[in-house]
Amino acid sequence: MTTKKNASNPIELSIVAPMYNEESNVAKTVTAIQETMSAFPDPWELVLVNDGSIDDTLVVAQEWESKVDNLRVVSYPLNQGRGKALRTGFANAWGKYLVSIDFDLSYSPNHILQLYDQLKADERVDIVLGSAYMPGGQTIGVRPLHLFLSKTGNRVLSLAFGGRFSTITCVLRGYKKEALDTLVLEEDRKEIHLEILSKAVALGYNIKEVPAVLRSRKRGSSKTRLGKTSITHLLFSVFERPLLWFSLSGLGLIVGGIILGIYVTYLRFTGNLNAGRPAIDLLILLIIVGVQLLSFGVIAGQNSFLRNEVYKLQSRLKTMERQQERDE
Repeated sequence: MTTKKNASNPIELSIVAPMYNEESNVAKTVTAIQETMSAFPDPWELVLVNDGSIDDTLVVAQEWESKVDNLRVVSYPLNQGRGKALRTGFANAWGKYLVSIDFDLSYSPNHILQLYDQLKADERVDIVLGSAYMPGGQTIGVRPLHLFLSKTGNRVLSLAFGGRFSTITCVLRGYKKEALDTLVLEEDRKEIHLEILSKAVALGYNIKEVPAVLRSRKRGSSKTRLGKTSITHLLFSVFERPLLWFSLSGLGLIVGGIILGIYVTYLRFTGNLNAGRPAIDLLILLIIVGVQLLSFGVIAGQNSFLRNEVYKLQSRLKTMERQQERDE
């Protein structure tokens, strides 16, 4: 299918794949996606985003671009991160629907059509998440330590969204372009996945999760740095649901103070209380700090509400700007 953008031949589906130092995977990835999409009845396009690769990724991708009509390569010179690559791909995609996918095909290209079908089947659904960690999902060949850390991290992140999702950090997602275009995205790194969900939830978009199969990378090396990623994800979880975390911490300290108070009272009435021990001081400290954390939680919760209102305002302004551009 051609990807000429015109009124008589609109693009139905855009596939966005960010790539960084993936020269060994270009031929395999393009071929596999073409085979998967060979029976797709409507116009579609594959948008490869070169995130400042320092090997021959761009050269190889451009060679394929010259041979494949519905393949476009978008590139910039310096590596800036997955978020920048995805935002660039989204901005350059013409499809009514978009699917983003890992370049190494850790998730089979068959998932592309599965996500697309989910979006088409229900007009109420705006975003579809592929999840290897939900019931029906599966992982194959993933290193045990990596799998444990990833699952644990996603469980923690899930608390930030009220436990609604099993996989928060996956590239494999499907979007309605009209919904994606209303999100004001700014992240350049892997936190782009968290930013998209945070803002989509704030705007009230309908998000669905479907089972997916994750396989270990066959070629090249993973770009994920688990230590740094884990820290940023934990900070995001606190930032997204501060009332939850501050309240839990505050209540924990208050309960600890109450238990210590009961123990001190017991020692007092049994005549075993030693005036030189810091139990009473610790008791007072626990209660005071616990109350302060609860207060911080309330204030932070109010700030989260205001932040979500800002997201909504940004979305309205972006929508108005796009409508003005169309009118002109």
